[in-house]
Amino acid sequence: MINKDVVAPGKMRRRIVNPRIILLDCPLEYKKGENMTNAELIREEDWGILLKLEEEYIEKICVQILSFKPDLVITEKGLSDLAAHYLSKAGVSAIRRLRKTDNNRIAKACGATVVNRPEELQESDVGTGAGLFEVKKIGDEYFTFIVDCKDPKACTVLLRGASKDLLNEVERNLQDAMSVARNMIKNPKLVPGGGATELTVSATLKQKSSTVEGIDKWPYEAVALAFEAIPRTLAQNCGVNVIRTMTALQAKHANGENVWTGIDGNTGAITDMKERGIWDAYNVKAQTFKTAIEAACMLLRIDDVVSGIKKKQAPGGSGPAKPQVEDDKDVDSEQMIPE
Repeated sequence: MINKDVVAPGKMRRRIVNPRIILLDCPLEYKKGENMTNAELIREEDWGILLKLEEEYIEKICVQILSFKPDLVITEKGLSDLAAHYLSKAGVSAIRRLRKTDNNRIAKACGATVVNRPEELQESDVGTGAGLFEVKKIGDEYFTFIVDCKDPKACTVLLRGASKDLLNEVERNLQDAMSVARNMIKNPKLVPGGGATELTVSATLKQKSSTVEGIDKWPYEAVALAFEAIPRTLAQNCGVNVIRTMTALQAKHANGENVWTGIDGNTGAITDMKERGIWDAYNVKAQTFKTAIEAACMLLRIDDVVSGIKKKQAPGGSGPAKPQVEDDKDVDSEQMIPE
């Protein structure tokens, strides 16, 4: 479906069964010069010859197109009135100034090939897979429908709503649903939702931190604490007691056995996500974890750069001096920031 009407509504057909479709990416009008061109005519007959040359050029293009006996011609560029006259006289409908994305979708739907020049047209470029071409009026605008295709590779989803805000919301929801379906086709893996995955990762990191000695265990505990933000937020949105709910969840995930236990977003109850059928896509969850870790590392790197700048106070001066970047000789200096 495209938001276009035929060029000459009164002369061209708006309904064609089993149409032969030709898709073009070139203008069906006389070529204009790239730069400003001035033509000086001495005789009156020269003006008629100039117009005749333009008409012959357009007629030549139309004859090349009509030799393939199309029923519908669609171009992304302009289409002159003279070309529309030749096409309508041959019983061919035409649509002009179509977006390239729409033209590519029509090519996938009817099996046609977008051609850049009429001289390069071949019989294999004509689309014959469409079953019906029809122009309908919806509201105050005309829409073109190409339906009943044999083996379509593209389609149009028509959304209707009472207001523009509602339509935008429906479009976002549809886009999210299609993205979920795409992720499942590319990588058909699921993980339990409701914060169960985050709590399992958090419990595993806490167990790992207990085996690490010294200051190296603090990153494990910090990341484990950060993962608890998702189930904590779910509990807050449900209106339940956050402290009791989180304590119960942490107790269930502490031994690593209840990996399916999470929070039901509707009731706030602690339930088995596998029985409720609450799942998350593995691709999305893994990318979320990676992004969170990378963002934290980026912030830590920024802090390292800031700590590499030290302040030096000028001798005898009371005010602080401008910060200077450390040299190679004092990289390991302990007095980075004087007291």
